[in-house]
Amino acid sequence: MRILAIDTAASLCAASIHDTAADTELGRSVLDLGKGHAEHVMAVIDAALGAAGCTYQALDAIAVCVGPGSFTGVRVGVAAARGLALALRIPAIGVSTLEALAAEARETFPERPVLVVLGQRREQLFAAGFGADGDVLLEPASLSADDLANWARRENPVLCGSAASLVAEAGAMDFTMGAMDATADIATYARLAAAKGAGAEKPKPLYLRAPDAAPQQNFALPRKGA
Repeated sequence: MRILAIDTAASLCAASIHDTAADTELGRSVLDLGKGHAEHVMAVIDAALGAAGCTYQALDAIAVCVGPGSFTGVRVGVAAARGLALALRIPAIGVSTLEALAAEARETFPERPVLVVLGQRREQLFAAGFGADGDVLLEPASLSADDLANWARRENPVLCGSAASLVAEAGAMDFTMGAMDATADIATYARLAAAKGAGAEKPKPLYLRAPDAAPQQNFALPRKGA
């Protein structure tokens, strides 16, 4: 089976073609954009297909990172994956950033629980905890660094993710630290999607807090009576 994996949830705009039978990456394309994923995602996908010598019609499934991450970036990736899946009549499979980073941490630290922490606001971090077997110990949630530190003191996990250091500081313990990245390697999303298989539910963004943007109220005009 050939899977196209897409990740636009963080600064990277990444695509990869993975052959699940051989567990081999056939081709990839990765741009470090910061912003502007919508303008580049299809070109990145085309470049990955070209590197793999593969056409859209040869794809069997699409994997996509569903976040948490940039609100706009997550929407771009999920929309692209669902649109291509619909056009090609193949399944789309969602994989969270938290799952992917935890899977990479377990490869480096086998038989250890993992706490993945993302975000920038100390009082509102995005996190999930996983056992050594991959089972979810702490459901994905938005929690403070102090709350996560309390959980980490009990479970003694490997801390990883872009905000892991904030939890380590709050915990005032010598935690084992994994990679402090905002997202996983694009091939990890493909492998996890292949292991999951297609489900009945279409992938959707994993938002753990409300968006910062809100409808503008100051210039609203009162409605005239009939």
